[in-house]
Amino acid sequence: MAGFDKVVSSYEEAMAGLEDNMTIIAGGFGLCGIPENLIAEIKRKGSKGLTVVSNNCGVDDFGLGVLLPDRQISKIVASYVGENAEFERQMMSGELEVVLTPQGTLAEKMRAGGAGIPAFFTATGYGTPVAEGKEEREFNGRHYILEEAIKGDFAIVKAWKADRYGNLVFRKTARNFNPLAATAGKITVVEVEEIVEPGELDPDHIHTPGIYVDRLIQGTFEKRIEQRTIRQK
Repeated sequence: MAGFDKVVSSYEEAMAGLEDNMTIIAGGFGLCGIPENLIAEIKRKGSKGLTVVSNNCGVDDFGLGVLLPDRQISKIVASYVGENAEFERQMMSGELEVVLTPQGTLAEKMRAGGAGIPAFFTATGYGTPVAEGKEEREFNGRHYILEEAIKGDFAIVKAWKADRYGNLVFRKTARNFNPLAATAGKITVVEVEEIVEPGELDPDHIHTPGIYVDRLIQGTFEKRIEQRTIRQK
């Protein structure tokens, strides 16, 4: 990389510096907009003891789910288990530490981490097991709990298009947790479908500015559908 140019030439270079026991924040929702090739590189590297922060953990043989069989993930902060039988099995057996977190709270934890906000109060989860062990306050007659922000050693993100400076455009529902995750990593790595030259993106269409991005790589994607439903003839 030279100057503002964030482009790297290999996935090995993209994930250089990832070590055991680090925290990874991953964009995506279900299998929509997941950084599938960056996840595959983590699988290849064999990194262990990882804490993963993501809306969910993919499915058994795709997305973050591929990191489960070899016990590469020791802890996951997520909103739901989804269609992942191995995730469910490891959680229920106690092999995997799982912190189930309301979806909006998880999104705000990422956003706050990226914005330098250490913690915030939310009414979500008050009076439920989510609130156990957390500070509670009352504002204007309503009860709230204190949630801490999240920062990752790495953030892995999937975008649709970027320029070489790392300015990102997300496409449709793939703009889910990705923009939030992109702000919350000490090192943010983004894979995209297309890289253009600086100045080719309309500034009004940029969702995440390149200041948040450290490494950028162009890839090809399977874009698997989690559940396909068709009408019976």
